[in-house]
Amino acid sequence: MLFAAFIEELRAEARSAGETLAPFDVSQPEVLIGLIIGGMMVYLFAALAIESVGRAGGGVVEEVRQQFAEKPGIMEGTERPNYARSVAIVTRAAQREMILPSLIPIVIPVIVGVLSYQALGGLLIGVIVVGFFAAISMTSGGGAWDNAKKLIEDGEFGGKGSEAHAASVTGDTVGDPYKDTAGPAINPMIKVANIVALLIIPFVV
Repeated sequence: MLFAAFIEELRAEARSAGETLAPFDVSQPEVLIGLIIGGMMVYLFAALAIESVGRAGGGVVEEVRQQFAEKPGIMEGTERPNYARSVAIVTRAAQREMILPSLIPIVIPVIVGVLSYQALGGLLIGVIVVGFFAAISMTSGGGAWDNAKKLIEDGEFGGKGSEAHAASVTGDTVGDPYKDTAGPAINPMIKVANIVALLIIPFVV
């Protein structure tokens, strides 16, 4: 729907400017280049999002270790941990770490659109098609990794302490940001890229 809106707005702007639009054809180098860039945007965005989760998680781990050292009674239940410090770490990370990934669907369409409206159209197709399947793959795949660990912890394949459990912990470490961060965030990324493309149409025709 958003791509159809982009095409209609593009045609309307071209008519008002007295221009004739070339068709969107994959055999055109500009469209093909846009397709490739759009597909790469999805995986660049997802990779940065997953790295952000890793850094935020590392900060929380360091905070927990520090609180255990400061308050030995936490493990015995005689002292309460400082939850606010951990929440503050996660909140700051959520705001700071997503600055770079959020610039991807804004800056790249603008740069591509200024160079060629055909490349911009190809970029949108690439983002939509690749993003759709990547989001489904990451969300369902991450959930499968997460549930595999739970299944093993319930006693299957040797249970806790087995090699299967060690492998499932590694899978869950990747699966959680897959299903909770990168996968769901691709959908708004697609929408932002399309909306930016709609907004810059007067500058690309």
